[in-house]
Amino acid sequence: MIAVPLATAASQLKDPQAVVAELARKLDDSLGGRQRLGGVLFFCSADYPLPALGQALADAFGEVAVSGCTTAGEITPEGYARGSITAIGLARSDFALAQVLIDDLSGFDLPRAQTLSDELLARCREQAVAPVMGNSFALTLLDGLSSSEEQVLATLDAALGSIPAFGGSAGDDNRLAHTYVYADGVFHDQAAVVVVINTRLPFEVISTHHLTPLADKLVVTAVDRDSRRVLELNAEPAAEEYARLAGVAPEALEEAVFARCPLAVRIGEAHYVRSIQRVNADASLSFYCAVETGIVLTAMQATPILAQLEQRLAEVEARLGPPALTIGCDCFLRRMEIEALGLEAEASRLLRHHRVIGFNTYGEQHHGMHINQTFTGVVIGQRRLAADGTGGQDGA
Repeated sequence: MIAVPLATAASQLKDPQAVVAELARKLDDSLGGRQRLGGVLFFCSADYPLPALGQALADAFGEVAVSGCTTAGEITPEGYARGSITAIGLARSDFALAQVLIDDLSGFDLPRAQTLSDELLARCREQAVAPVMGNSFALTLLDGLSSSEEQVLATLDAALGSIPAFGGSAGDDNRLAHTYVYADGVFHDQAAVVVVINTRLPFEVISTHHLTPLADKLVVTAVDRDSRRVLELNAEPAAEEYARLAGVAPEALEEAVFARCPLAVRIGEAHYVRSIQRVNADASLSFYCAVETGIVLTAMQATPILAQLEQRLAEVEARLGPPALTIGCDCFLRRMEIEALGLEAEASRLLRHHRVIGFNTYGEQHHGMHINQTFTGVVIGQRRLAADGTGGQDGA
């Protein structure tokens, strides 16, 4: 049995056949042969010719389950990257995977979610790696421009019950044009992929951000719910009122300002960020998350972003031991902040140290909630459990 049943690989090659061949070779070599490979997760730049890349992945991995999505930046074994593809190979000795494509997001209801959940868990049980309950987590990947995340995630969370879930919304290198998820050999838009992973290794699902609340509040007084557009804040044109809060002219509003001056909604004792996507010609603001008339948005301020992430990962690793891997979904606005501060090299060192592989997202997902400007993921430890052990935790 291999010591650590996980492999990672990344490539900057641009030709679809060549890049997939390189990934497959690296994963096979690390795991000791294709027969050990139980599943593949990947995250890729939208710059690739996706139909050709999808076919190359299907041809290379055959019957092995492969899931992935396009990104707003990749997290590779070397840290942050762009224009690349990064992949994780999971050995069948310690991981059972089951995936499903949801291609009708608007029609995704609880009965369908329950059927889907039951099927995924049953397929994991058939592989007999570990007891499903307590040793499984779900990864969700959604079209980041579908505007369907809230409905799908809440419905799926109700069906999954105690199975902890996290994930990210696909990106397209900050173009905000077309984002895709991958399953069954094809890239899909207006769709989601759900992957249930059952494992003998201990793990903890986490979600964290580096923002703290200020006293300033904005009340949403008019909204176009279907398009996630806020028309008015405090009964004033939304862009003008937000610009006043941010201390800039309305015409100066851009992604860097949105990253520096985030807004959040308070639920219980926690604040969940609702990031702004863009300013529209009518002075409305489009958001990445759903917003409702009457909600109160709290202005947030940043604390040191890397110190906070380092502390959170260290806390988890103190419980689990050294990580075999951390799958990370890191908001692209966090990466913009890191780049603006000149901390990209330091961030890459931190990600390498904690063995983070993943991508920069257009939204993060945790326990049925769609959130922004956070890091969500799962830390997977190295120590195998007994056959009847309980490994998974949710570290909300």
